[in-house]
Amino acid sequence: MARVTQHRADPDLVELMVTRSFDTLCWMRDKGVRFIPIYGRQAFKIDGKFKFWGGLTVESVGGGPAWSICSPRPPANAALSCAIRPARSICCTTAPASRAVRVRSNEQVSELRCKSVVLACGGFEANPEWRTRYLGPGWDLAKVRGSRFNGGDGIRMALSIGASPRGNWSGCHAVGWEMNAPEFGDLAVGDQFQKHSYPFAIMVNATGKRFVDEGADFRNYTYAKYGRVILEQPGQFAWQIFDQKVKHLQRDEYRIRQITKVTADTIEELSKKLDGVDAGQFVKTIAEYNAAVRQDVPFNPNVKDGRRTDGLAVNKSNWANTIDQPPYEAYGVTCGITFTFGGLRINNDAEVLNTDYEPIRGLYAAGELVGGIFYFNYPGGSGLISGAVFGKIAGTSAGRARKN
Repeated sequence: MARVTQHRADPDLVELMVTRSFDTLCWMRDKGVRFIPIYGRQAFKIDGKFKFWGGLTVESVGGGPAWSICSPRPPANAALSCAIRPARSICCTTAPASRAVRVRSNEQVSELRCKSVVLACGGFEANPEWRTRYLGPGWDLAKVRGSRFNGGDGIRMALSIGASPRGNWSGCHAVGWEMNAPEFGDLAVGDQFQKHSYPFAIMVNATGKRFVDEGADFRNYTYAKYGRVILEQPGQFAWQIFDQKVKHLQRDEYRIRQITKVTADTIEELSKKLDGVDAGQFVKTIAEYNAAVRQDVPFNPNVKDGRRTDGLAVNKSNWANTIDQPPYEAYGVTCGITFTFGGLRINNDAEVLNTDYEPIRGLYAAGELVGGIFYFNYPGGSGLISGAVFGKIAGTSAGRARKN
């Protein structure tokens, strides 16, 4: 966390997230969430053994929806029920009786009185106006990986009653995403629009040139920032190039029907199929890349193997293989934004703080609208565990307040 956030992450929040992560997952398991090893995504079979890399070894059965009691298939032990209504505003004062959430249902606005409120409704990634305002020009052109409803309403409501903003408001989690994916996430496809096997490939932009070190680190420590790099390329797209030596390492998302893919038996033929790419420069890029690959270093996808290129303007640091075994495959990608890093300031009890850094009594926050945890980049899986850990802390704190 410290390394990928350039040591800007709040040390107290990170300490809580890390030290309580195991207990939180055990608690979730007891509530009916099932976990399995991430074979094939976080480990490859080498010499008969799987070696897990990147600090991420398990995933939940059923993915993200399995974490929610509001999902069609909630955890088996979930004893709660919920109703979903759009929230309009919140009111939190020192008097518990004055705390309320205003909600809309069938065009009617009503007020729900309560002793505590937990905000856990995501960042502003689905709000193109806020993205342009805070992330910068061009971010209105990014695809949204998830829901169209994450427009920053929870942050807006809290700021309107004096909450303190915090974190990397110009930063976000953004990945390589299917070039022709819809504007927002598709529940039928789920997360399969992502394209994360690039460490074993190369990426070229419209000029036909490589623009990033695909093997700088394990995917877990680069994928959340490379979406921004793709968005900065001419036309906001790139192509990932594979040959048959590494095809077996591709993740499952490369085998869906909704995909922008071209194949060819020669590099020259492939160059003519890459829509929007300078064909001549692409052929030259492949030749220069192949000549620069260190052939004396063995390839190993489970470790940072040091198999690199030498002498290129943008070298590849690990997992460099010549692209010379047809048929060749290319996949078109653009930027898919996952969540934004800027949000609300909280303390170790997940209480939202005001601009005087004092708790707003009865108001708690967890998940992607919490600021101060992620800056510039993101280690794979840490957003989910952050939401789980601080969600449990916020729920516990809110429950304690309810009893008082």
